[in-house]
Amino acid sequence: MNHFSPQILTRRSFLDQSLKTTLGVALSTLVDVPPLIKKALAEGNIGLSGKKVLFIFLRGANDALNSVVPVEDPAYYNHGLSTNPDDNTRPVIGIRKTDGVDYTVKGPCFDATQLATHGGAERVSTDPVFSHTEAIRLGNGFAALHPSLKFLAPVYNAGHLALIHRVGYPRQSRSHFDSQNFWETGAPYSATIRDGLLYRAMVESGLATTRPLTGVSIQRSLPLILRGSQAAMTNLTDTDRYSLLGLPSVTGVDKSSAFLAQLNKHPYPRKDNRDMLQLQYENLGKTLDIFGQLRPNFDEEGNTFRDDIPTDNDTEWYANNGNQGYYLFPTTAEKNGGWRRSASSTVANKYVVPQDGTSSEFFKNLKAAALILNKTDAIVAGTQLDGFDTHSGQGGATGPHANLLRRVGWALYSLQKYFTRYADKAAWKDVIVVTMTEFGRTTIQNSDDGTDHAEAGVMWVAGGALKGYDGVRSGVIGCSPNDPVKWVTGPENQAGIGDGSMFGVDNRYLKRAYDYRSVMGEILRKHLGATQGQLNKIIPGYADTRESLLAKGTSTIDGTPIAGEPGIL
Repeated sequence: MNHFSPQILTRRSFLDQSLKTTLGVALSTLVDVPPLIKKALAEGNIGLSGKKVLFIFLRGANDALNSVVPVEDPAYYNHGLSTNPDDNTRPVIGIRKTDGVDYTVKGPCFDATQLATHGGAERVSTDPVFSHTEAIRLGNGFAALHPSLKFLAPVYNAGHLALIHRVGYPRQSRSHFDSQNFWETGAPYSATIRDGLLYRAMVESGLATTRPLTGVSIQRSLPLILRGSQAAMTNLTDTDRYSLLGLPSVTGVDKSSAFLAQLNKHPYPRKDNRDMLQLQYENLGKTLDIFGQLRPNFDEEGNTFRDDIPTDNDTEWYANNGNQGYYLFPTTAEKNGGWRRSASSTVANKYVVPQDGTSSEFFKNLKAAALILNKTDAIVAGTQLDGFDTHSGQGGATGPHANLLRRVGWALYSLQKYFTRYADKAAWKDVIVVTMTEFGRTTIQNSDDGTDHAEAGVMWVAGGALKGYDGVRSGVIGCSPNDPVKWVTGPENQAGIGDGSMFGVDNRYLKRAYDYRSVMGEILRKHLGATQGQLNKIIPGYADTRESLLAKGTSTIDGTPIAGEPGIL
C-alpha cells in the first residue's frame, strides 16, 4: 500500500511549506487542517449522499472510430480525398457492416439474444463467445459498436450507458505524457495547477481530513488524478500486500497495527505538528484495518461474484454451475467465461476476455476498486488498462485492439451486475463508471495497419442514474448526423460523422464536439454533489469564460464550437 503525497505547489495551497515537507514523508491517508479551512471546504454534498465514482484510464489512446463506429458516415469507408472508390479510409482495420442489416433502424442495441437479426444462426452453448465479427447496430440510426463490445448491449439497452464521441480539449497535445497529465489535472496547459482533478474533488469534500479513505487507486503507482500536496490519497499496488510492512500474511497486518499503536503511546513533549502526526498514524491504522476486513474478498477464494442469468445465452454452463452465470471478475482461466465445461473438459473459445496476465491483473484491480467503493466510505476508486497505443498491427474485428475492447466491454457489464447483485454501501444507482483516454487516433489507418496520435476520442460513462437510452433518447452522444455541434469544412464527399468532423482537423483528425472536462464536471456536480463554486475550483475551466464548458458555445481558445455538458444525468 502506497500513501503518496508529492511536493507540488499549487495556487490553491492552504498549508505552509514546512507542513508540506512533513507531508512528503508521512505515511498516512490523512492530514490535519485548521478548523476554519475544514468549514470552508465543507460546502456541497460530495461524499455525503453515498454517491461514488469508479474511473478506468485507458492508457495509450484508444481508437474511438473503431470503438463507437460511424457506420452510416460514408467517410468511414471512403475518405473522399481520392476519386478512386477503392481508396478506403481503413481498408485493413475497418469494422464492416453485416449484410442485410439496416443500421438506420432505431431501437434497442443488438445483444446476444438478437443474433438472428444480424444474419446469424441461433446460438448454441459451444459457439464462440465472439462468433459475431461485424459492427453491432446501436439503434440510434447511425452508429455501431465494435463486435468485441457486445457485452455493452444490455447495459446500453437498460439506459445505463452513455457513449460520448468527439471528446477532447483545446489545442490538443499529441504527446502521451502531456495529454495524460492534462486529463488528470483537468487543466490543459496550466502553468500553475499540478495536482489531480479527483484529488481536488476529495479535498473540496472536506472529508479527506476526517475519513481514512476518500480516493483510492489500485494499480502500480498512484495516478496523477489523485495526487496533491494537501492530503495523501491511497494506492494499492497489490491487494495481497496491503500492509505497512508489505507482508502478505495476517501476521504482517498485526505487526503493522501494533507498530502504529506503539508510536502513538510514547509520551512525546508537545511540539508543532505533533497532533497532526498522531492523526496520521491513527488513520493509517484505520486504513489497514479496513483492508484487513476486505481481505477475504481481495483473495482469490473470495472472488465468488457471479452473473444472475445464463451469460451469453450459455444455458448449458448455467445449468451445470448452480443456475448462476459467468464470474464477473475473470482473474483466472477457471473464472474466465464458460471455459470450464466440466471437471474434465474445457472450451477455449468461451473466454469472455483474453486469458493472459493483462486480463488477470486488470480484473483483479477492478474487483478491488469495486469492493472498496461497495464496502467502505471511499468516494472515488479506480484503475487503468494499458496497451492502447496501436501504431501497428492494430487489427479490426479481431486482433490486439479488439482484445483490449473485450476487456472494456466485459468490465462495464460486470460492474453493472456487481453493484446490482451485491450492493452494500453502493448500489448501481449510486455509482458512475467513467473511462478516460488521452486522445483519439487518426481517421485514416497508417502504412503499418495501425493508427497514429490524433484529436478527439470517446468516453464511456455507465451507471444506474444515467438518462441513457429510453427508446426515444439515444445513449449515443456526438456520433449521429443531427448532433447539436456541426462543421462543414470541405466538399460534401469529405463529410465525417455526417458533418465533416471526421476530417475536421487538418483533413486528418476527428474534431471535438465535447470537452472531457464538461463530462467530468457534470459527474462531479450532478452526481457527487459539488456546488458550482466548488466545481469552478476543481475544474478551473468552468470559471473561464473562454471555455464554454457548462453550456453550448464556441471555445475562443481555438475557435471550436462545443456542446457544453452532454446532459447525461
